[in-house]
This record gives sequence, structure tokens and C-alpha cells, in this order.
Amino acid sequence: MRILLVGSGGREHALAWKLKQSPLVETLLVAPGNPGTVGMGESLPITDDDIPALVRAAREHKVDMVVPGPELPLVLGLKDALSNEGIACFGPSAFCARLEGSKVFAKNMMRKAGIPTADFRVFEEAHEAREYAKKHPLPMVIKADGLAAGKGVIIAKTREEALEAIDAIMVRRIFDAAGERLIIEEALVGEEASLLAFCDGKTVVPLPSAQDHKPVGENDTGPNTGGMGAYSPAPILPESNLAELTETTITPLIRLLAEKGQPFQGVIYAGLMFTAKGPYVLEYNVRFGDPECQPLMVRLESDLAEIMSACCEKRLAQVPVRWSEKTGLCVVLAAPGYPGSYPKGMAISGLDRAEVVPGVTVFQAGTTLKNGRLVSSGGRILGVTALAPDLVSARSAAYQAADLIDFDGKYLRRDIGAKGIDRAG
Repeated sequence: MRILLVGSGGREHALAWKLKQSPLVETLLVAPGNPGTVGMGESLPITDDDIPALVRAAREHKVDMVVPGPELPLVLGLKDALSNEGIACFGPSAFCARLEGSKVFAKNMMRKAGIPTADFRVFEEAHEAREYAKKHPLPMVIKADGLAAGKGVIIAKTREEALEAIDAIMVRRIFDAAGERLIIEEALVGEEASLLAFCDGKTVVPLPSAQDHKPVGENDTGPNTGGMGAYSPAPILPESNLAELTETTITPLIRLLAEKGQPFQGVIYAGLMFTAKGPYVLEYNVRFGDPECQPLMVRLESDLAEIMSACCEKRLAQVPVRWSEKTGLCVVLAAPGYPGSYPKGMAISGLDRAEVVPGVTVFQAGTTLKNGRLVSSGGRILGVTALAPDLVSARSAAYQAADLIDFDGKYLRRDIGAKGIDRAG
């Protein structure tokens, strides 16, 4: 197979790392990739939002399958454009990608499919949202409708915070066009976990559970980020509950999409909140989570290229999907100031030392090469990922390796995996 992987972050480095292990993969191309993917395949200087250039590259390089890492190319219709060329794409159509591209669309689909989710209302005018927020019980959740790089959800604990969030999203447009509409919904109380599933339009195969850490600060404080770390499996969602929860939170949606003539092919991600009343769906993503992808990829024992190809060809039920019983844990090393403004161009050292730690792989995210030296280029810079027999040892190995890596102002949460250890203990 000749595969084109789209994206440049830690998730894409992890996917490239796993795809490169497949005996089915003859050629791997990465657009645009990062320094971590350079040794795994040819880099193409194409951004993930340039759909015509991606399709042209797939055609010219005689690609058998395109694997989009981020959500943006899917929302922009990459699969649809590739389908017109007869090229397979591991990912959903633009219609299905609206599950992530529009929170309003996703909530309405959940309602139609009978999937448990928080009560909500949609607003297109700031003054109407303000009036509603003045009466809504506290705390409340305010969400920008469109894509906001994982930062478009604000939990308002006071009226003032709610009104400020509405003003920021709808008036000042801090998330640009994503703020044309917003949702105000009840705040669910509990513990979050992620449930992902491979889909071929009909068959749904759940992946092991994972738990992300969105807030920038320890003990889940501060503003939301793209994710500061993750581990798999998550004790709050044991393997014995996967099938039942998939049947409640994912399968009805896949069935509804199929009935609409819009089969979902690829991987779907349900963000769950485990409340006193049971699990509720917070949101859907239409691709692997980042950083959940990293611990999941180090646990995957089956051939990723074979699974992806089976999803594209509607034969997922025929392919074995096996996972290591070990635990994977990823700690994100971020730039100082993230998720706000942050410096770039900081020299990075110690990756070679970190990867000597048994079970550790360092996935690059916000990195670039400058005069032959590895430097930072983003907010989330590296994902230090460990595979070990249990959560305690995976956590220990990841932090041991993380402490061997240096760059100016290095920031990381020190409590990744602590909730899982507390629960398991």
C-alpha cells in the first residue's frame, strides 16, 4: 500500500510510527509532517487545509489510501474530494464530519438518536444568549459552535464569567467564525473519559478506554487546552463495560447516519462524562484524540494499516483488532504560557536520553528544524509516551523520561494518571 498521512502534530507522529510497522505499507508520505516523521516517510510541503493540493498529491503519487489526522481537512471535505478520484480515505465525509465541525449539529443528532447528553439551547444572537445566561442555573457550559482547536468550551461558575464568555465568543469573535452560534447547556458533574471506535459504516469496534487531561493546570484547574496528557486504559471505563457503553453512546449515531445515506467510516471519538445518573456524551470528534492517540498506538498490537483499509472497504468485521494488556501513558511537554501566547524557537535537547528509558517513545508535536537543530514551533511540543505493565509504572517511566528533556520554560502537568491510580487503589 501507498499511504498519505495528513497532519503535523503528535497524533500524526504516533500514526506514522504505527503505520510504518505494517508489512502492508510500501510507501508512507506525510503532509506536511514534522521532524519526528521525517525518518518514516517522505514529507510533502502541503498544509492540512489545502484540499486541492492534497488530492493532487494523492493522485500524482498513486496513493491507495489517505489518512487525515486532524479534523479540519475532514470538515473541509477531503474525503468527498478523494472519493471523486476513486481514492480511499480513512475518515468520514464532510456531512459526518459536522459532528465535530458543528456542536449544534452534533447535539441535534444526539437528540434524534436518543443518546444521553446534557440539556442545551442554541443561540445566534448575543443579546438572547445573555438574557438566558442571567437565569440559567450555575455553573453552565458555553460552547462555540465551530472548530476552536479544543478551546471553545467555557465552564462559567458565575454570571459574570458567563456573560464574558458570550461576549468573547459572539461579539469579539475570539474563535472567528466558530462563534457565529453558541450553545448554553447544563454543567454535568463527574469524571471524564474517552471512548473511541473504528467504524466502516455499519460495524463498530470500540478501542480501549482512555482519559485525557484538558485543563492546563494540575488538579484540572485553569483554561482548557488541546490536552496535557492521557492514559489508556482508564479504570473508570473497564473493558467489561466497553460493549454496553458503545451500544449506548456510539452505535445509535452510526445507525442514524447510515439511515440518512451517510455511512461513517473512520474513527469516532465520544467524550463522556460519568455522572451520578450514568454516562453522558459531551461531544464527538471524527478523528483520533490528541494526545489519546499516543497511548492507544503504543498499545495496539494489530496492523493499523489493515484496520484502516478494512474500514474504507466495509469489511471491519473480518479484521482482528488486538490490544496489549499493558498501560500506555502520555505526558505533554508544553511551552510556557500555553494555551495563551507562548514563545517559539526554543532549542530542545535530551530526546535521545529520554528514549533510552525502557518502554518510552517520544512523539514530536510542535517542533521544527532550524539550522539542523530541533526547536519548538507550537504550544504542545512533545508527547512523552510510556508503555508498561500497569498505570503506576507507566506514569513513573513517562515522568522519568520527561525530566531528561530540556527547553526553556518547559511546562508539564505532574498529575497525569493520578485520578486513575486513585480509582484503581
